[in-house]
Amino acid sequence: MRIHDLLNKQAIDLNASVSSKMEVIDHMTGLMERAGNLYDRAGYKKGVLAREEEGTTGIGEGIAIPHARCAAVKRAGLAAMVVKEGVDYEALDDEPVELVFMIAAPEGGGNVHMDALSRLSTMLMDTEFKELLLSAKSSEEFLRIIDEKDDELDGKKKQRAIEASKDGYRVLAVTACPTGIAHTFMAAESLEQKGKELGIPIKVETQGADGAKNVLTAEEIKAAECILIAADKKVDLARFDGKPLISTKVADGIHKAQELLQRAVSGEAPIYRHAGAAAGGADAQECEEQENAGRRIYKNLMNGVSHMLPFVIGGGILIALAFLLDDYSIDPANFGKNTPVAAYFKTIGELSFGMMLPVLSGYIAMSIADRPGLAVGFVGGLVAKAGATFSNPAGGEVNAGFLGALFAGFAAGYLVLALKKATSKFPQSLASVRPMIIYPVFGILSGAAVTTLINPLMGIINDGLTGALNSMHGTSRVLLGIVIAGMQSVDMGGPVNKTSYVFATSQLAEGNFEIMAAVMAGGMIPPLVIALCTTFFKNRFTKKERESGLVNYLLGLSYITEGVIPFAASDPLRVIPSCIAGSAVTGGLSMFFGCTLRAPHGGIFVLPTIGNPLAYAAAILIGAVFGCLILAVLKKPIREGEAE
Repeated sequence: MRIHDLLNKQAIDLNASVSSKMEVIDHMTGLMERAGNLYDRAGYKKGVLAREEEGTTGIGEGIAIPHARCAAVKRAGLAAMVVKEGVDYEALDDEPVELVFMIAAPEGGGNVHMDALSRLSTMLMDTEFKELLLSAKSSEEFLRIIDEKDDELDGKKKQRAIEASKDGYRVLAVTACPTGIAHTFMAAESLEQKGKELGIPIKVETQGADGAKNVLTAEEIKAAECILIAADKKVDLARFDGKPLISTKVADGIHKAQELLQRAVSGEAPIYRHAGAAAGGADAQECEEQENAGRRIYKNLMNGVSHMLPFVIGGGILIALAFLLDDYSIDPANFGKNTPVAAYFKTIGELSFGMMLPVLSGYIAMSIADRPGLAVGFVGGLVAKAGATFSNPAGGEVNAGFLGALFAGFAAGYLVLALKKATSKFPQSLASVRPMIIYPVFGILSGAAVTTLINPLMGIINDGLTGALNSMHGTSRVLLGIVIAGMQSVDMGGPVNKTSYVFATSQLAEGNFEIMAAVMAGGMIPPLVIALCTTFFKNRFTKKERESGLVNYLLGLSYITEGVIPFAASDPLRVIPSCIAGSAVTGGLSMFFGCTLRAPHGGIFVLPTIGNPLAYAAAILIGAVFGCLILAVLKKPIREGEAE
């Protein structure tokens, strides 16, 4: 499929007047809608903004390629815009953006369009081509320039294939970005172009949204001098065992292609050994680009939390429903299992909820040490859950709980890394012994032993924290509710928000259900603040903002905080403080009223399972109105012309 098949004249604006990144995205989604490519413009725009949260799509050199793949897209399409004066798009090189292409990809829409999308990313690496597009006088000329470049690209690819068949490849590469649409293919083209300039034959495998293309063969890998991995997501490296390997982010593949290629053929790249299989090898962590220690810890923790949450949410809601369906009067001591239906719900819920700690620990360890860490982390989490000590291996003496499982996950991951390093000098003939015997046996034993050793300390800390929370009364409990609920609005799903949420879920296992209630209520407030303010103070918002504000009623009631991100991004100094204030008030009131929540998600839809539900609803309403009024005071009315 050619680019012309995805781009039509209705989706092109060669003289756009925009002054900010948000205006660019808003204008481009309008072009995409005008071309008939969308079911729901607001939903698609939300997807584009979510992608921007992962990192700017302003790739530098005056180009931006915002994109999203979501259910709001009717059919694959492109939109294009030229900004004559340039606009600040928070690009990677901090330079103004002049040329913008927006990509819309439907969910489950097949793979036909992806080849054309990769071609566009490739074309934009040519400076002369970009200048021709910027100087185009009409949509017809703009499309003609693209068609001519498409023809040229076909010829170049054929020539590269002919040259490679004669000489083979010195360097092989894999490129991949989180969405697999734009940066993946731009990095591939940049590496291929620079390889041709330097006389270094290179083949690049692209792991895009529609799967891997131009896949590297075993023969090519065997013959290559070095492997380059330019990726922002996990790439399976097992097939490159024993090869010199350089791993870096996808942006370096675009902007530092020459430096990477020269390093690849210098003979100085470390030899990659999958799971440290042989002497002198470097494992995946040593080959990967160095990260900030705090960032690594956060990523490892979030890997555990993201895998844990489905068990906690599903189990928690089933347990809450069991109490809702049961008859308390039959046997108060057995409440939740007095009737067959309630007993079944509660049993399944407890089984799911019981997986919380081993799953958390297992996937933290896997994030650190790859697959060998998974079993070690799982067992460490079970040991922490059981509260085992050396005097009583069966457990029950201490309450290590969430903190113990957290420690077990990190300990397991780093113990496996230590085992990899300690056995790295094993001869190749014993390589299979490591993953089959050493990691499972010695890893599980050492991970369990370290967790058992630390369980008493974790139990003391956990019991102290639980005791302190249980002893809180009056003002202290209200203050705790204010803080943890207010944290939900600080970064709308970011690290501060997640810290508050993880703390609340950890306390579910300890029976502190009031904390979860306050946190969920606090997270419901920001979308409700925006929804109320766009409804009752319309003159503070543009027409488009008022329209998108309506969906925040549903998002807020569903406990989906991220609906506020577009508003917070465009006016953070007014929106964020207002939302924090509203969340803080709600969290304090929830604690004051003694509201409880056993289900860590669900919003208003699990209201019947909440302790003191009417007071909880009142707390949410009061906090939302309070935040709305503050935002209305902080935001000044806009002029009538701007409101459109």
